[in-house]
Parts: sequence; C-alpha cells; structure tokens
Amino acid sequence: MIMKNVFNVLIVPAFLLCSFQKESSLIQSKDSEIVTTKSDRIIYLFFKADKDYSGNTKITLQSTKIADGRLKHVPSFDRDDVRKGDLVIILIGSDGKEVVKQLVKDPFNPELEVYEKEGISRHKASLQNTEFSARFSYSENVKSVKIEKATDDGIQVLFTQKL
Repeated sequence: MIMKNVFNVLIVPAFLLCSFQKESSLIQSKDSEIVTTKSDRIIYLFFKADKDYSGNTKITLQSTKIADGRLKHVPSFDRDDVRKGDLVIILIGSDGKEVVKQLVKDPFNPELEVYEKEGISRHKASLQNTEFSARFSYSENVKSVKIEKATDDGIQVLFTQKL
C-alpha cells in the first residue's frame, strides 16, 4: 500500500509535467507557423470582358490586389479539359517563361443551376459582357499576364499586359 501511494505521488506529477510541456511546444510551433504563413502572399487579378456583336472579345485588367495568405489548393488542369470558349490565364516570369496557368470556364456562357418543381436543371446563359477573376501564389518573378481563348481553330491570344 505504501509502495502504491509513493508510486502515485511520483508518477502522476511526472505525467502532468510531460503533458504541459507538450502543450507549450504545440503552442510555440503554432506561433512559428503563423509567422511563416504571414510572409506568403496571394495575387488577385480582376478582369472585365466585353464581346461585340461580331463576336470579338476585349479583355481589360480592372485591378490587381496582393494580400497576405497562402492558397490551400493550387488549381491545375490538363489541356484535354479545355473546351471552346474557355480562357487560360498565364502568368509569365521575367525570363519570358510561363510560371503558372489557370483555366477559367467560358465566362460568356456560364452554366447556371435552376431549381424547379421537377428538380434541378442546368442552363447555359449567353452574356455580352462579364467579369471574372483569378488568384495565384504571388511571386516577385512574375512580370506579365496573358489570356488565351480556346477556339475551333486552336488557341487565340486575347490579352497581354505587364503587371
């Protein structure tokens, strides 16, 4: 019985001490993780697109914003995923090479879900002007943006601008 009491008096405080040390190390690692996260940045690009009656598209970069943060998911796509009317936004580095690409499904013909008594159905809308945006992990190396449109004849460059 005395041995059991001595065991409890020595072991229980040791377990408590170890558990508090683990919690304090977890708190320290969370703080250090926050510091590294704050150095990461995201660039947001906001575009406006207009289509004239002959079908020619004009795209303008409305604004660019850089914010602290990190993308949780980096979108990627395969060239086989690109359909007629889709746009590919490409960031180009100072060396002239493509840094990253992002697919924007045809912004002039978005697919809308309609909730009716019969259920949910999808319809394509046809727009003459639209707005769309893209976000990327920020890099000092990125110097310009290019937008390509998929057509029946291949790829057409619609927009190029320095950032």
